[in-house]
Amino acid sequence: MINLMEQPMLALQVRRAAADLGDVIYVHGSTFGADLSIFFQLDGRSWADELNAAGFNVWGFDFAGYGASARYPRHGGTPAGGLEDVQAQLRRVVCAVRERNGSRPVMLLAHSWGGTVAARYAGDHPDGLAALVLFAPITARGSGSEPGNYVPAAAGSASHYPLTAWAQYRRFIDDVPRGGEQVFAEAHFQAWSEAFLATDPDAAGRMPPAVMTPAGPQADVRALRAGQALYSASNISVPTLLVRGAWDSACSGVDADELMAALGSVHKELATIEGATHLMHLESARGLLYNAVNAFLLRSAT
Repeated sequence: MINLMEQPMLALQVRRAAADLGDVIYVHGSTFGADLSIFFQLDGRSWADELNAAGFNVWGFDFAGYGASARYPRHGGTPAGGLEDVQAQLRRVVCAVRERNGSRPVMLLAHSWGGTVAARYAGDHPDGLAALVLFAPITARGSGSEPGNYVPAAAGSASHYPLTAWAQYRRFIDDVPRGGEQVFAEAHFQAWSEAFLATDPDAAGRMPPAVMTPAGPQADVRALRAGQALYSASNISVPTLLVRGAWDSACSGVDADELMAALGSVHKELATIEGATHLMHLESARGLLYNAVNAFLLRSAT
């Protein structure tokens, strides 16, 4: 564990590969960090293990408010941890990795709201990046607006909100078609939900048990759904892979097609994972996601 001590303190981890074909930085989504995603083992193997086997060093970190990183004060006022705040945190992480890898460019692998953070960063800082992967990204809908139209969350909003294990479970079942097979085994979810609740030492004292979660990312998502673009896709010039689950209503086929058309990258690809929803990296079809991402990163690294 590497603690980046400039405030807020960020927890950074690395799993190095023998082949050392490049450095992949995982950018997590709005409700759980690196230990519950890229490093979480299902049937004894994590996505980081698969990336290592393909030859990539894997770096995972937690934004402030998640995992082992520093926590924001809880108060009424402004939702904590929104896009403008975390941009500086991602920049610190990229700089820290490049200080340790001889300043070579890195690859960003980002999920959901984390894709918004990574896409904004890629548009602003292309020189330090070799590739960008967005899986299940949340996109602006309805207006084609430019980032300057973003309206921040209203003052007086809560900084955090409680998130239960049941609310997380709903995310694995709501998009599965009637009669479709369960995408996250009960035994897997039991282990994962226990690890999720353990990220907040006060979770068990709430009824029902819940993790206090920064509200800024959800404010960003509401802005996106209201048609407020938080970045310009046309500014993204690095090779980009967009992956969506065929059953994902949060990143629909229309959403993916519109983002693909808007991307400024000359080299851009779209992959659809059958039988997968918004949390495909933890689901039964996760191997298909791993394979698609590994193949793209290998092409980008050569």
